[in-house]
Amino acid sequence: MAETRERSKPKSASVCGYPISIFFIVVNEFCERFSYYGMRAVLVLYFKYFLRWDDDFATTIYHTFVALCYLTPIFGAIIADSWLGKFKTIVYLSIVYAAGQVIMAVSAIHDITDANKDGIPDNMTFHVALSMVGLLLIALGTGGIKPCVAAFGGDQFQDHQEKQRSTFFSIFYLSINAGSLLSTVITPILRAQQCGIHTKQQCYPLAFGVPAALMVVALIVFILGSGMYIKVAPQGNVLVKVCKCIGFAIKNRFRHRHSQYPKRQHWMDWAEEKYDKLLIAQVKMVVKVLFLYLPLPMFWALFDQQGSRWTLQATNMNGDFGILVIFPDQMQTVNPILILVLVPIMDSLIYPLIAKCKLNFTPLKRMTVGMFLAAMAFVAAALVQIQIDRTLPKFPSNTVGQAKFINMLNRSLSATAGTNLLSLEPYTANEEYLTFRDSFVLDLGTDTHIITLKDGTRNTISISETEPTLFQDLTSKPEQGANAIRVLNGFGSVLNLTVNNQDYGEIVTNDMSDYVQVSHGNNVILIKNPLTEMECVYNQKLGFGSSYTLIIPSTFTFDQNCAQSINAVTDIQPNTVHMAWQIPQYFLITAGEVVFSVTGLEFAYSQAPSNMKSVLQAGWLLTVAVGNIIVLIVGAITLPVQWAEYILFASLLVLVCIVFSIMAMFYTYIDPVKIEAQFSQMEPEDKDKRKDVQKKDSVKKSRKGSSSDSDSDHEDFISSKM
Repeated sequence: MAETRERSKPKSASVCGYPISIFFIVVNEFCERFSYYGMRAVLVLYFKYFLRWDDDFATTIYHTFVALCYLTPIFGAIIADSWLGKFKTIVYLSIVYAAGQVIMAVSAIHDITDANKDGIPDNMTFHVALSMVGLLLIALGTGGIKPCVAAFGGDQFQDHQEKQRSTFFSIFYLSINAGSLLSTVITPILRAQQCGIHTKQQCYPLAFGVPAALMVVALIVFILGSGMYIKVAPQGNVLVKVCKCIGFAIKNRFRHRHSQYPKRQHWMDWAEEKYDKLLIAQVKMVVKVLFLYLPLPMFWALFDQQGSRWTLQATNMNGDFGILVIFPDQMQTVNPILILVLVPIMDSLIYPLIAKCKLNFTPLKRMTVGMFLAAMAFVAAALVQIQIDRTLPKFPSNTVGQAKFINMLNRSLSATAGTNLLSLEPYTANEEYLTFRDSFVLDLGTDTHIITLKDGTRNTISISETEPTLFQDLTSKPEQGANAIRVLNGFGSVLNLTVNNQDYGEIVTNDMSDYVQVSHGNNVILIKNPLTEMECVYNQKLGFGSSYTLIIPSTFTFDQNCAQSINAVTDIQPNTVHMAWQIPQYFLITAGEVVFSVTGLEFAYSQAPSNMKSVLQAGWLLTVAVGNIIVLIVGAITLPVQWAEYILFASLLVLVCIVFSIMAMFYTYIDPVKIEAQFSQMEPEDKDKRKDVQKKDSVKKSRKGSSSDSDSDHEDFISSKM
């Protein structure tokens, strides 16, 4: 039956042979993809640094959200095809989508519950609840419209505009990648800004607010084109029909499980009592491909960790590329950039070269290679993680304490701390933190002191003319690649501390300031004597993730060389492993995506019946959702080190890759058009046969009544059909 096309207004004018309406759709898709990928780019860091979740829980919630985003397209397709139509489905779910983005932006405003104005929300439950509501709405919205927008764009073309329709889909795909690329670059920059009413913090409200605004723009632009769209009335969802056909075949086979019933060539043939042979043949083709989909979720389990584990890995790396500084969440831009480069290289160079070598590089073989490349990407990630772990400080466990000693005397000092011998020059510290399980004796030669450290803490012990003074240090790297600086005042009077034009108050003699969070690059530290108004400017260039104690000696003088007498003691070394080392793993995972994903979609399209390509598309999206669920399951396994988890994922994918290659060996490629043509000729005869079966069963029902439970169920179905 031909589709009925309803127009609210006459057909819109065309520009260069293209309907004007498609421009609204392309702009809508660009804005929507910017909104989604922009929000997603900073999401895992929002979980870790704003909601204060640990890496494992942040990863769990991130992948739960992504899984929902790829589960909901099935429901969006059913709603559009069976009830509302594509236009209304896009509008209604876009409203839900925009509301979710706005709620996410509001949830990130720390001032809402920051009653004591310290920059930390006092009611974290409120922010968590808002975030979860926002993410749920976003998952419903983005997933619900995912299967509708591209198809709605295709509806705008007439049957004779196949060339224009093909060009539209290319532009549509380009808008997706453009939105993804730009948002992944821009939103991390917005996040890195400082904002707030009472205290300045990382600007997550802006990072979420801009994507929310883009989603509102996407909705408005789409609605503006309403009068120009060709709106196809709902025709019923083929996915529902396929599921019913499969369900009936299984149910009917179970009813006739006894040996007295003759076997049939294929288990789907048990649906012949209700469905015509053409549909059954089409479902067989779909089921054959869906069976090959079973191993595919493992690929997506690795692929989608770019936005979680790999981003968290980048937080412990050096992002200084010389001419620009890359934030951890910006490394994800390597993926879309490489896609734009690798897709044409594969299509125009690699595949033709393989063909000239007369190698039978079938689509399923390509997908196998793609899975193997993704596994190698995680091996590369594990190697990078091993290098990172070697540079990370060994923080104390919950059963020991650590201490570093600073000599604030204007003479050399020899001392003993427990069993450790110390030899310190004036105004210096020992290089490494020493570990102590219980209290220890600090022997300074002239006197002794019993020092007790709290378990799980790092401390600095300042040795001066008076009693040794204990100051607590950081027990983790500074967050988000920032640096921490503090000042130990050995000068004879109170000093005022200003860092990058921010006043941090006064420091009394022999006291330590609080840690000040500063960014990468050159930082200007102003030390001022409030009594004499004399100043000293100290410049320190910092990397990422370091911590320093600046020692102001008792011999300090406010002159033009004052900065030279300030000694910087390193508490935590800066990140030394460069983010560029992540590029090989991004290259491998992207190459795997190009070979696996693009080929997989083309394979499914070529092996799908003409009216069931959307079913395989839904199945493909479902593999992405299941892949993210696998991350949650594997993540529940507690491993001592992160690199071991990377190796575990790589090993699982290699195992799945072997299974998939064996399955591919037994797959026979088909031509759906020929098969459909054969069964189309048989369809009239098939319908007459089913009518005869229905009549005989009806007579049988009137004579025998309900002789058995299985026969009764089958006859009830026949009577309902009649």
